[in-house]
Amino acid sequence: MNEFASIHAHGFVRVATCTPAVRPADVTFNRDAIIARMREADAAHVDVLICPELCVTAYAIDDLLLQEAVLKAAEDALADLAQATADLSPVVLVGLPVRRDGRLYNCAAALSKGRILGVVPKSFLPNYREYYEKRWFAHGRDVRGEVTVAGQTVPFGPDLIFEAEDLPGLILHAEICEDFWSPAPPSTSAALAGAVILANLSASNITIGKADDRHLLCASQSMRAVAAYAYSAAGAGESTTDMAWDGQGGIYELGDLLAQSDRFDLDPPLCIADVDTARILSERMRTGTFNDAAEGTEPFRRIRFAHKPARGDIGFHRKQRRFPYIPARADKIDQDCYEAFNIQVDGLRRRFESVGGGRMVIGISGGLDSTHALIVAAKVCDRLGLPRSTIMGYTMPGFATSEGTKSNAWTLMRAMGIEAEEIDIRPAATQMLSDMGHPFAKGEPVYDVTFENVQAGLRTDYLFRLANHHKGFVIGTGDLSELALGWCTYGVGDQMSHYAVNAGVPKTLIQYLIRWAATSDQFDEPTNDVLMAILNTEISPELVPGEELQGTEALIGPYELHDFFLFHILRYGFAPRKVAFLAWQAWRDLEAGKWPAGFPEAKKHVYDLPTVKKWLEGFLKRFFAFSQFKRSAIPNGPKVSAGGSLSPRGDWRAPSDAVAKVWLDDLATIPD
Repeated sequence: MNEFASIHAHGFVRVATCTPAVRPADVTFNRDAIIARMREADAAHVDVLICPELCVTAYAIDDLLLQEAVLKAAEDALADLAQATADLSPVVLVGLPVRRDGRLYNCAAALSKGRILGVVPKSFLPNYREYYEKRWFAHGRDVRGEVTVAGQTVPFGPDLIFEAEDLPGLILHAEICEDFWSPAPPSTSAALAGAVILANLSASNITIGKADDRHLLCASQSMRAVAAYAYSAAGAGESTTDMAWDGQGGIYELGDLLAQSDRFDLDPPLCIADVDTARILSERMRTGTFNDAAEGTEPFRRIRFAHKPARGDIGFHRKQRRFPYIPARADKIDQDCYEAFNIQVDGLRRRFESVGGGRMVIGISGGLDSTHALIVAAKVCDRLGLPRSTIMGYTMPGFATSEGTKSNAWTLMRAMGIEAEEIDIRPAATQMLSDMGHPFAKGEPVYDVTFENVQAGLRTDYLFRLANHHKGFVIGTGDLSELALGWCTYGVGDQMSHYAVNAGVPKTLIQYLIRWAATSDQFDEPTNDVLMAILNTEISPELVPGEELQGTEALIGPYELHDFFLFHILRYGFAPRKVAFLAWQAWRDLEAGKWPAGFPEAKKHVYDLPTVKKWLEGFLKRFFAFSQFKRSAIPNGPKVSAGGSLSPRGDWRAPSDAVAKVWLDDLATIPD
């Protein structure tokens, strides 16, 4: 269990930015402040610590940078800083001026286990507005080779990548402040050469709105370079003769902000995040354009070092999303839900127009999926200026249909103003079961898969023939989660339709979108009321009679876990062991992971590791071994989420006769 709980066993690297206190040109004071932060990072089991630009001397010291006493003190301090790392865990990036061949360079030095691993000079020197760096420094864009500094001869140049021998994913590159404001940041080439964590040592001064500019640059660079980007800016203690400093720090991964520092803090804590380097490398492997762009890039030197990462459970500095398919941006919920909903609306609109109009035929059960498909169809009618009676809705009660869902179905159809009818499938089902010689037709309470699928198949059969009869087409209601699990009846069943409008939408997102539609006044009040009533009804296929409700999630597991598993397996190809670790981190504590904005308190659940493992096993068997043949024959339907779809024409192609052994073998290594 101790190894399983370790972030390092699952491809994570702990990264921190810091803003040590500085005094202008007080090198000894600055050295001691940096060492204090290094020890703080060591206590927090940090793997990479990034300090600001020129933090050894302070940045805003102007012509004092050309004073021999300051430069000599900086070199001596670098020797002390390197020595201080001997017994500390992080590889540390510090900023200081370094002399080489009669020139002075603004540099980042990488330190680890008592060594100076290498020195990276700044490539682009600002010489506009309040900056005059060309007065003191030479640029390092075309400099390669070595430098002797602090008693060590070490690699020197912008072409250095620092790689840990014993922690996959700790592949580090450093650039300095202005470098990432340039149109062609050095970190782009470094990422294409294999760097995974891109660091920026900065002394950017603060002006109104500049923090947003830095955020935009960091986020966009982490996304474009398919990398993590860590930014550490100078703060309190710098000279305020003509400028001010806010100490902004931030850590980004593939465009997502993982952590940010408190700004204008006199003694800010470390800004720490656990970067998922395995996710980054998986994304690169799947992105052909990234690899194409790497062709012909200039070579980088790999500086390898022994890192000796911490083992065991060292906590988790990352807010893991419980619902990866649900919009996470609290300030943009309306925008994200609007987009998700209207992707479906526009897809169905286009298909309706391409078949020449007519009628839309849909089965309404009173459950989530058919409800969502119906409100999408209603919006299509509204957008095209057609009466909602263009939609023909049929509720088809079977042997186990409850009065509650049947009532919800009728209330919904009336509220939406569609043409609504009811077809009782029990006589036809009884006849079919009798023709088959099924025991149920003789009065025996046998409720097997044949009994269930006779009902499911008849409903779909009726819908197709009704579509023929009324010159229309059948709107499918099955969702992405059901396709992943194979929880649908193949062929003449709910797996088939003329257009599967929900096929790219997982169950958790359908629930969220229905709630959004009801609470954002997409429809009138009676419709909103029935939508909320349907949301509060337990999910059930209602195929088996009896006093106890046939709860779907009691049989196959919680959809919120299955959607979590699906996202990380489909989107990134993670092994079960990592998926279980992520799920455990997200769901083991109500306060640990990130809940979607407005998520109902009553529906917040907790799952321990044995529960996660149990339902993950069921998911793996269903997804990899039992249900691909159903996905290979699904009808058209729009992709909605960046998490992917299961269309054989889109994001997922797999053999129907695969086995799940390699995934189950990996699952078996998860502790109970």
